[in-house]
Amino acid sequence: MLPTSAIAALCEKFPLITELMALQPLSWFNPRIAPAAEALHDVGLTADDVAQASARLARFAPYLAKAFPETQASGGVIESPVVPLPAMQAALGMTSGQLWLKQDSHLPISGSIKARGGIYEVLKHAEMLALDAGLLKEGDDYGVLASDAVRAFFGQYAIAVGSTGNLGLSIGIMSARLGFRATVHMSADARQWKKDKLRSHGVTVVEYATDYSVAVEAGRRQAENDPTCHFVDDENSHDLFLGYAVAGQRLKAQFAASGVAVDAAHPLFVYLPCGVGGGPGGVAFGLKLAFGDAVHCVFVEPTHSPCMLLGVHTGLHEGISVQEIGIDNVTAADGLAVGRPSGFVGRAMQRLIDGYATVTDEELYRLLATLEQTQGLRLEPSAVAGFAGIPPVLAAPQYQQHLETATHLVWGTGGSMVPEQEMAAYVARGRALLAAGAA
Repeated sequence: MLPTSAIAALCEKFPLITELMALQPLSWFNPRIAPAAEALHDVGLTADDVAQASARLARFAPYLAKAFPETQASGGVIESPVVPLPAMQAALGMTSGQLWLKQDSHLPISGSIKARGGIYEVLKHAEMLALDAGLLKEGDDYGVLASDAVRAFFGQYAIAVGSTGNLGLSIGIMSARLGFRATVHMSADARQWKKDKLRSHGVTVVEYATDYSVAVEAGRRQAENDPTCHFVDDENSHDLFLGYAVAGQRLKAQFAASGVAVDAAHPLFVYLPCGVGGGPGGVAFGLKLAFGDAVHCVFVEPTHSPCMLLGVHTGLHEGISVQEIGIDNVTAADGLAVGRPSGFVGRAMQRLIDGYATVTDEELYRLLATLEQTQGLRLEPSAVAGFAGIPPVLAAPQYQQHLETATHLVWGTGGSMVPEQEMAAYVARGRALLAAGAA
């Protein structure tokens, strides 16, 4: 924690910090937002980079269909549905626009948004090794990678990652299936069932009694001492970012197929749960490439872990953590329990994200219970954070003109793999909180 005098100086310069320290939900709209055509240059990546990532995933589709039977129906494409939420919209008192859910909670293989970037980075690394070794050549059917001989080849190499849970699942499951020696360094907030699932896939899980940043740094140091090990750096990886960004054009096609217009007169508001920032940042980049200024992205974080808001608002990015201003980074939203944001994402996206909001753990439970009651959909606490971004947008003066024709999309980031008993406990707690509020 910073000295009291340093915190006081920060609060004087940035009064919002005082509000963050009070742990009450709040919102902040970005005064530095800029036109997409201008601000996309901040990222250092292009539409061509995203197109190459999309093409790589298409090359791997035959392998994925062989290695993961649950992807056979989609031809090896890892994608999630987008569904309307009319009953949830009514329960939230939204009288204008339309509310939709992007169900990354139901992505195949690892059941969360991390199946996008995490699996993509592993596949890219595997492709590079296989091409260099002559196991693949241009034009090959990548289904050949499902052989025992190729698995034995990949067994000479290791992949490691630090994670609060969901990224670890994606990296670990994909790496182990290919044959890599996989290690996931997991922070104290990671759920036991996620650790158990990884171990059931043959993944080595290293547990830490500290938070996400420590687990990441320990994993990074270990990988540096092993020349055969590729470390997936959630804080700085361009490959993860591009894997997430592929979602933009795919969503555009889904909305077109559903007859949902997105343009200046029909704006799209997308609400993304945010931890270290890689997943929401990459998705938002893809969305800006796909929809330009017609899409407005809002990041939502727990009141106890508002690291991206803190970093972007102060301009300090990874140079400040929530712990340094006395916030404990302890939240039921385990996937969002990050104290220090990605500096890469913060700087790359600082003129492309419209706003930020924070949400209490209690509200997360109420939201997941309401979603279950109204739509029969079950998401984990982290995954419903996006809903908390809607009220600030509806109240913001700058968006009033087109709210009647707007589409609101909550990015549901995980939940389909949560064990039934644990999910039932989430819902029960949410229902109790709803009942207490109605009493």
